[in-house]
Amino acid sequence: MTNNGYAVQDPNGSNKKAIAAVIVFIIIAIAGLTYVKWLPYYHKAFDAAVKHSIGASIVSGKSPTAPGPSWNAAWEYAKAYYNSVWKAAVLGILLGSLVQVLIPGQWLLRVLGKTTFKSTAIGGLASLPGMMCTCCAAPLAVGLRKKNVSVGASLAFWLGNPTINPATLIFMTFVLSWKFTLLRLIFGLILTFGVSYFANRFAGTVELPAEIDAYQKETGTEQSKPLLHRWLRSMWTMTLHIVPAYVIAVLVLGAARAWLFPAMSEGMASSLIAIVGFAIAGMLFVIPTAGEIPIIQTMMSFGLGAGPAAALLITLPPVSLPSLMMISKSFPPKVIWFVASSVVVLGIVCGLIGAWIL
Repeated sequence: MTNNGYAVQDPNGSNKKAIAAVIVFIIIAIAGLTYVKWLPYYHKAFDAAVKHSIGASIVSGKSPTAPGPSWNAAWEYAKAYYNSVWKAAVLGILLGSLVQVLIPGQWLLRVLGKTTFKSTAIGGLASLPGMMCTCCAAPLAVGLRKKNVSVGASLAFWLGNPTINPATLIFMTFVLSWKFTLLRLIFGLILTFGVSYFANRFAGTVELPAEIDAYQKETGTEQSKPLLHRWLRSMWTMTLHIVPAYVIAVLVLGAARAWLFPAMSEGMASSLIAIVGFAIAGMLFVIPTAGEIPIIQTMMSFGLGAGPAAALLITLPPVSLPSLMMISKSFPPKVIWFVASSVVVLGIVCGLIGAWIL
């Protein structure tokens, strides 16, 4: 379309392209989640109901303690961990890069760009279908932040994936008990929606761009490049900044399992020191989706008290040292520290309550 010899962009055409791009993203997300998450978890739910188990502990297997720190311990843990998560990790990076090139920025800003509780709530609710572990959801949180989604909404999406995962709650009910599930749901909701919302206050005074500015930016030089070029660039940048730290941190934590989850005497296994220690260890350690269930089941079978177990219930899934490193360039340091500290504090509180009611 032209006007006095000048090209005029057709807004209807732009809207149609944007809608088509969003539909493509949704199709890819549904197909990927069906293959990686939904179908496997559907079958695992029946196994959990019948066997009251979803597998061996990734920390120690069927043994009471983890192997001592060594290169072999690091390597064996890394193999077991990546064998469990590699499909979801690839999907996370794929969706995290696609959200940057397929979802219009002004759409995201309109829904998730504000620091209100509404934006945080929408981000948390949007996490429910994902059911990813903290590291696999991290690339999506990074992608959302690159599109100027607010700190609260991005965090709610990231924390909600592993913490209020519907499949994990179902597994937990069959394997542990409904009391564990209830504790997890209550503290998971506090973490996903409450901590994420208050994290906005630690984000500094950076103002989000207006919708029109985001639109102009997207239709600028970078947006004029071919979609494939922009997607490959986004994928490469994300992989380069995320994967190396991810791999190294998993190896280090795999080697340090015996230090993070030490053998304890009968008296210490239910103590306040154990609750605090496991709350910190759980926050640092990295596990696959629902990996906390067999860890807790195995450790309790060898004498771990209900209090420390309840602390691990809250601190193992939402964050880990690798996932915090993965998002560190997308969130202010104060936000990172606030979230990590909140996970530990909530874990301790949950442990104290768990020691009383479990």
